[in-house]
Amino acid sequence: MILSDPEFGEVIIRKNPLSKSVRFSVSPSGRLQMSVPQHTSDFLVRRFLKINRDLIREKIPLGDPKAQRARDAKKKILMKKAKEYLPYRLEYYAKLYGYTYDKCRLSHAATRWGSCSSNRTISLNIGLMQVPEPLRDYVILHELAHLNHLDHSAAFWAEVATHDPRYKEHRQKLKKFSPGV
Repeated sequence: MILSDPEFGEVIIRKNPLSKSVRFSVSPSGRLQMSVPQHTSDFLVRRFLKINRDLIREKIPLGDPKAQRARDAKKKILMKKAKEYLPYRLEYYAKLYGYTYDKCRLSHAATRWGSCSSNRTISLNIGLMQVPEPLRDYVILHELAHLNHLDHSAAFWAEVATHDPRYKEHRQKLKKFSPGV
């Protein structure tokens, strides 16, 4: 559940069946997050927020609600661009080099550009839309190589090198960017 607060912006409410008390924290998106026992009413959630407003201000480092909204808008734009581009680029390279995967998933993970699971699902970060195309292609080729090698062995890197001879340079350049949106 998301609660709108005039001071804190959107507050994420998580009802936890194992929780016996209310806890406040900062979500990965910078929003205030409340974890409450499963059967806590909305009235009590709002009341607890009102009573603890000073303590929250003092103890929890929150981002500016305007910055949160700007970040959300940016994420929406990147997701739209990523949906229009990344699955098609992945399919292009998969066909070009003879790879088969089961599913393409788009994410907005804070620390990963992409991943490949053992069930042949390739995840690509929407943040790739903010990096130059050769770096995007490197990540896609990297994840496709994981379909044959679920590790970073010498054989894996050799396979990456056959499709992207400049992968070491691309890998270094990618470190200058952050996958988080």
